[in-house]
Amino acid sequence: MKLTTAQLWRRGAFTAIAGASALALTACGGGGSSAGTDSLSLFVNVENTEVPAILETLAADACAAEGEILPLDVETVPQSNLDQQLQLKAGQGDLPVLFSAGNAPALTKTLADSGNVADFDKLLTDLDVIDNIEPAAISTIENLYGGFRALPFEYNVEGIWYNKQIFAEQGIEEPQTFDDLVAAADTLDAAGIQPFSASGEQGWPITRLISSYLFRDLGPDALQKVADGDAKLTDPEYVAAAQAIADLGTKGYFGQGVGSIDMATSENQFLNGSAAMFYMGSWFLSSANDPEVNRIGAENVGFMPFPGVDGGKGDRSQLAANVGLPITMNAKAVNDDTEAWLSCITENYGSVALEQENRVSGFALNTEVADVPPLTQMVQEQVAETETTVLWFEALFSAEATTTSQRNAAPLVSGSISAEDFMSMVQADLDQ
Repeated sequence: MKLTTAQLWRRGAFTAIAGASALALTACGGGGSSAGTDSLSLFVNVENTEVPAILETLAADACAAEGEILPLDVETVPQSNLDQQLQLKAGQGDLPVLFSAGNAPALTKTLADSGNVADFDKLLTDLDVIDNIEPAAISTIENLYGGFRALPFEYNVEGIWYNKQIFAEQGIEEPQTFDDLVAAADTLDAAGIQPFSASGEQGWPITRLISSYLFRDLGPDALQKVADGDAKLTDPEYVAAAQAIADLGTKGYFGQGVGSIDMATSENQFLNGSAAMFYMGSWFLSSANDPEVNRIGAENVGFMPFPGVDGGKGDRSQLAANVGLPITMNAKAVNDDTEAWLSCITENYGSVALEQENRVSGFALNTEVADVPPLTQMVQEQVAETETTVLWFEALFSAEATTTSQRNAAPLVSGSISAEDFMSMVQADLDQ
């Protein structure tokens, strides 16, 4: 099975580039000319089949006039070679019109600093089409890339999916605060129901809970402060977040053997009714909307943002989010013809993606789409209502810190290591 960029992102495969490979690009800005613009050249990782397919649909219909002038020309590269090829093309002044953002946000930032990435805030504002991008998506992109430097061809929000039938039977209302969430878990456990399902094997579904707590308690800039060196994960208030999630594990609320639970098993535990709650992103919709997979019924699936923390600086309106299939534009290839294509994409991509691929993007829905599953519609509405988003625990970490974090998530909730030790190990990698 091919993995989309979003799937790889959420598995923690992409982290900030360390070392000279990215920094060397700062010398590439002045040399060479951009790739020819006799076509709408698109350079994407081969795993990304959705964007080319949807752009082909647009080229044959809504953007036919633009496609007649600049035909779509797609070139692919394996995901594992993407960053290397982007650096090579940038160095040779041969970047195409559109290209997949690098595996690491740091690469896109470096390409932007060397003049190779369009400023979409200015470009789309000048074209009077910036309202076709959801504010939540812009917020996420700016958090990741240090500016509006990529387009949200897939957009995922994250939170806690819950079994509405189990909640109703146990008299549980949707938790508004973390204390409410713990109380709900207490009630479920007392009734013999596993409160949470999570893949300890992957690790990141657990560390997402830590970052969610941090953002609600300390505010949406909690981990940016760590990245900037203004705070450390070993500070007491950061350790408290890890301890809050560790306490859920100590009570057995993730079930037995969480460290050996893979992603498919954790998903199945929720969809067969064995667990009442499941932290996951909106890519989960494909399973939740599949009656052959979802045995509790789509009508019994609810979604809630991570609850607030009493006295915290953050709030539930600040959804955790990430951008899948991010594609950017060569600043040196901007002209009347490519701008026309860009305007047409922003105006039409959202509706076509939802209708053709059942995919939620960060583009506005300017054309009504029929027969959208209620759960998908609910997520789309949630995205449209959100203005400020937050990232995930490892989003701004180095590769080493990411590995340490995800590898030790299960030991944290199983009590093998303390919250202090967990945060100390990750911070030690960040200090390198």
